[in-house]
Amino acid sequence: MIPACRQAGSRKNMIYYVYAIKSIKYGRIYVGLSNNVESRVKEHNAKHVFSTKGYCPWYLIYKEKVGTRVEARKREKYLKSGIGKEFLRSINPA
Repeated sequence: MIPACRQAGSRKNMIYYVYAIKSIKYGRIYVGLSNNVESRVKEHNAKHVFSTKGYCPWYLIYKEKVGTRVEARKREKYLKSGIGKEFLRSINPA
């Protein structure tokens, strides 16, 4: 599978989502963006994503529909910040 960031083609009419997953074993939170969140979470759990493969299994804790890829990237950066991670922890404690 080709990562979403490297797929070719037109993305003008695509709807993007920002998502957060949490490691069941380690409690880590990972934030990403995709146009197919369910498929992307499966990729994380199948250890196809380098940055998350050592912390499997993962489960979805947050999903937000965002218009364009540019808007999704901005929201992703916010959720990866300190205040964004605080928000994610507050909606899914411990």
